[in-house]
Amino acid sequence: MSATVSFSLPSAHGPRTVTLSYARVGTGEPLLLLHGIGHHRQAWDPIIHLLAAEREVIAVDLPGFGESPALPDGLTHDLATVVPALGALCEALEIERPHVAGNSLGGLLALELGREKLVRSVTALSPAGFWSPVERRYAFGVLIAMRQAARRLPLPVIERLSRTAAGRTVLTSTIYARPGRRSPEAVVAETLALAHAEGFTETLRAGSAVQFTDDLPGLPVTVAWGTRDRLLVRRQGIRAKHIIPRARLVRLPGCGHVPMNDDPALVARVILDGSR
Repeated sequence: MSATVSFSLPSAHGPRTVTLSYARVGTGEPLLLLHGIGHHRQAWDPIIHLLAAEREVIAVDLPGFGESPALPDGLTHDLATVVPALGALCEALEIERPHVAGNSLGGLLALELGREKLVRSVTALSPAGFWSPVERRYAFGVLIAMRQAARRLPLPVIERLSRTAAGRTVLTSTIYARPGRRSPEAVVAETLALAHAEGFTETLRAGSAVQFTDDLPGLPVTVAWGTRDRLLVRRQGIRAKHIIPRARLVRLPGCGHVPMNDDPALVARVILDGSR
């Protein structure tokens, strides 16, 4: 069940109202879930019930993705705006320093929230920001191609492809190692989410200069990488470990870039263990 929350952020032209869509389930210590670029909060659906058994889970649609509208004029889709927006979201929902888990762009945002000391632990699944220039250009090229394909395909074609394992592979094998496991309904929904994401282009543009270079002393950090990640290759996890030496680096065997659907039990356990 989704809900929305609105709050004010400062801009060069005065306060602006930001609205975010989210789902909130479970009981226990709060856990904020952040998806990747072009995705939506339903990326977490394969594991949300496992997490909600032990945590109060808040899965959010990032600005300009899923059901959350793009940021208003005067605010840009970059880390300097989105990180404070997530802090304001927590304040509006009366959540003080939640645990946070994020995937890809969401993993980078989770680490940035940790750097700003707004969270009590970070679990980053294939986070952005540990790439070389060549790896970043490759990943951005793949993402742009995926976006263009999603926008070109007519809905009846997307629906037809989603009905077979081979068709789901065509649509989602870049991000899932086991695309046949994704439900047809989920594949249709996330293909449309990618096609319609208002924040995609500006978010990607802002990411071209991003590199995560700070240690997070005193904060529990887990960095997990799928062994079959085809978008952000797993050697980037080794770089993350060098930058955050105390981080727990976890290998996710057989998982792709978005591992929650490839091995739900393993990914849920990694997040729960990282948010003790």
